[in-house]
Amino acid sequence: MKRYIISRTLRSLLTIVVVFTAVFMLLRLMPLEGYFPQEMLKEIDEATRMSYLRNQGLLDHPMVQLWRFIKNLFSGDLGRSLTVYPKVPIATLLKEKIPVTAAFGFASMIIGIVFGISMGLLMVRTKDRLGDKLGMFYILCVRAIPSVIYLFFIQVWISKWFNLPLIFYKDRPSSWILPTICLSLGSVAYYALWLRRFMVDEENKDYVKFAYVKGLSQKAVNRRHIFKNAMIPLVAYIPSDLLMIISGSLVIETLYAIPGTGGLLTTAIKAQDNNLVQVIVLMYAVLSVVGVFLGDLLLAFVDPRIKLTEGE
Repeated sequence: MKRYIISRTLRSLLTIVVVFTAVFMLLRLMPLEGYFPQEMLKEIDEATRMSYLRNQGLLDHPMVQLWRFIKNLFSGDLGRSLTVYPKVPIATLLKEKIPVTAAFGFASMIIGIVFGISMGLLMVRTKDRLGDKLGMFYILCVRAIPSVIYLFFIQVWISKWFNLPLIFYKDRPSSWILPTICLSLGSVAYYALWLRRFMVDEENKDYVKFAYVKGLSQKAVNRRHIFKNAMIPLVAYIPSDLLMIISGSLVIETLYAIPGTGGLLTTAIKAQDNNLVQVIVLMYAVLSVVGVFLGDLLLAFVDPRIKLTEGE
């Protein structure tokens, strides 16, 4: 087990380093105007601009800048926002934004798991009948139609029908409903689709036929064997889902004006705040890699067919 964990940890760290370096270097190809507050650009001349860049270390070799950034990162210094919130520490911004995004993300994750698994079970029980076809229609709409389209219609029409606010208000809980539901739509479709697929696959295996031969009812076989084994592959998705709740949704947070990390990244890109974009993108990359890593470990623990050591 130790060997497996060490191997997966090293591979995950290598992936993070590659992504980290690529993002950092690519941002260095962007115009240097992204490192200036807009007010400063209008007032300074070329000599002052170059002096500012030199003092900030932005004229150094990219590898020197990368090493400096890594050292600051390990000391807890994420840098400061340049154009969105001039001179405000990025760590302070993330402390304010992450709890908002995490609250919506956690609620949407619970909804996604509960309703997704329930829908998947319903589709299996009504296989090739109305319930299954309605579920597949929902999954097809969510996965095939660009999210911006149906999210826009939900925001406009559902808010009108149920008299819900169009945007987020911190002091109005009714304005939290639509963003939470919209965030959960993809997860509901994911859990329903794959639970149905895995349960249908399990139904055709020999151990299920043997259980019927022993006299177990279909309900008992579904509960004790099919559902239990079908849930094992889905377990790997849960850690990634859990970690990514703090990254938020770029589209939904922008649509509903939610002051979270997703909306912050969109604003930073528009304002060319390279320092802020750099940190948020790297945070997303690390969360993605860690989520996959934890999912693999969890899958290895819950699935007895996966061996963590050689020779077993």
